[in-house]
Amino acid sequence: MINLTIDRQQVSVEKGTPVLEAARKIGIDIPTLCYLKDLNAPAACRVCIVQVEGRPAFEASCVLPAEEGMVVHTNTPAVLAARKQVLELFLSDHPFECLTCERNLNCELQRLAKRYGIRDLPVEGERNHYPIDHVSPSVVREPDKCIRCRRCVSVCENYISANIYRMMDRSFQAVVGPAYNGSLMESPCIYCGQCITVCPTSALREQDSTARVFEALANPELHVVVQTAPSIRSSIAEEFGLPVGTPVEGQMVAALRRLGFDRVFDDCVAADICVIEEATEFMERLKKGGPFPQFTSCCPSWVLFCEKFYPQFVANLSEVKSPQQIFGALVKTYYAKRAGIDPAKIFVVSVMPCVSKKYELLRPEMKASGCQDIDAEISTREFVRMLFQAGLDIRKLPREEFDSPLGSASGAGVIFGSTGGVLEATLRTVYEWAGEKPLKRLEFEEVRSLEYKEAVIHAGPHELRVAVARGTGAARRLMDQVLAGKKRYHFVEVMACPGGCVGGGGQPIYIETNDWNEQVSHRTRRAGGLYQLDREREYRKAHENPVILKLYEEYLGRPGGPRAHKLFHSGHVSRKLYADEPLLKKERDLVRR
Repeated sequence: MINLTIDRQQVSVEKGTPVLEAARKIGIDIPTLCYLKDLNAPAACRVCIVQVEGRPAFEASCVLPAEEGMVVHTNTPAVLAARKQVLELFLSDHPFECLTCERNLNCELQRLAKRYGIRDLPVEGERNHYPIDHVSPSVVREPDKCIRCRRCVSVCENYISANIYRMMDRSFQAVVGPAYNGSLMESPCIYCGQCITVCPTSALREQDSTARVFEALANPELHVVVQTAPSIRSSIAEEFGLPVGTPVEGQMVAALRRLGFDRVFDDCVAADICVIEEATEFMERLKKGGPFPQFTSCCPSWVLFCEKFYPQFVANLSEVKSPQQIFGALVKTYYAKRAGIDPAKIFVVSVMPCVSKKYELLRPEMKASGCQDIDAEISTREFVRMLFQAGLDIRKLPREEFDSPLGSASGAGVIFGSTGGVLEATLRTVYEWAGEKPLKRLEFEEVRSLEYKEAVIHAGPHELRVAVARGTGAARRLMDQVLAGKKRYHFVEVMACPGGCVGGGGQPIYIETNDWNEQVSHRTRRAGGLYQLDREREYRKAHENPVILKLYEEYLGRPGGPRAHKLFHSGHVSRKLYADEPLLKKERDLVRR
């Protein structure tokens, strides 16, 4: 431990601690735009400058190690004036579009401009102008709003491990972007949206589908159906001032009805089907002896990552589609027939914590019903914007139930949105099928993890080695160990985002801290609401849900059978040479149209 003085206060910290963190220990908040503790500290923005006695120049506190006897000043007139000038320089090259900006009132640059009382700009000059990259189906990149903080570079390199972003050019022309400052659509981007969640401005945002959904709702010729992902019901609460993780399932259903949806269904029903189909596929692999491990395929960003970076594992990906796509196929076949509605007249909307789902619904194989199974996807942020526009406050709405027949899910389907939830839900079924006896406890807490966790599950005669990887960076390390023969697994769940879907790229953006680990913890606290809903369910295993059993009996036939396989299974392709793949050219053309 070393001792130093910050603004006349004594503080003791471990050697090597940045001055910025030492100041926060005693309640002094030094501002920053680029810094994210344990993820990004390039000292690029210079907003966190401080004055150290005996040194001639200001220094960036985020990378300045505390030293014994150091005397630091963080709020002298000179320091405050210098910070204000740095912010003015940022603003002089920034579009003044705050009232129409996606991040208005939730922008870190805007917040600091208010904090430092910036009312006009004494600095005037030329501004950079770059074309907006809106070709990607999921992520829009607006370089004019880039402040070169490099957060997107760090999260994409260190957490996602896709390495899409780099600094382009130098000096005043410098900007962050993919190779040659081209389009994300022409890069190995996996559309996870984590770059959006860490961007301090609106240089990165999701493709907005709200106008298309409002148009569909206003069209009397369309029967508009909505499905809601598990994690939505515990993440929208914070946007209305409720504690993080508060489950508002019933109020969410009421809000969707008031928006005008003809049927409000639960995506967790499709998650139950996903469990049945993946468990069936896994039991077949056990009989055949592989190939192992079986990787889950619910996360489209993870699937794309595997196809692009590890095509040798394509055969290990489960053939079962994600719940979003299972639901779309089910609505435009089973539900359409039951309701007597032409599938072409059904418009299916999914509310997801994800922006990659916007890409997934456009994949050519997602037409099991004969037409596009999902017509539009809106993220949690888009859903909340629709509620605000319609004047709907979930705090003032009654609790209502989902519509039948696709509204009664088990607890296993609900926990799909939490960390390790897909694996845990599937294990509840696999354990009883493989071990031929009921579970004594339903919670597999040994697979609930923030990043990476492995466990051994004994199911009857089988010793199942399983693992959970959060973030494709963790998945890369896992797969490298499997390839090297250092690790051996039977079943692996991978989700691209921190904490799984609760930390998805389409979830509410949390800017109250510059600590990456605390941001991740904030996202994972949303999972508490899902586990609460799971405990409250009458049925907590997918294979015991009477709605699912009836569905297979009346329409689908046996799990993994011909009809189920046609509707709910798809193949995967190697995209190692993604720039030359005819399939990807077809996808790009479809997105542009």
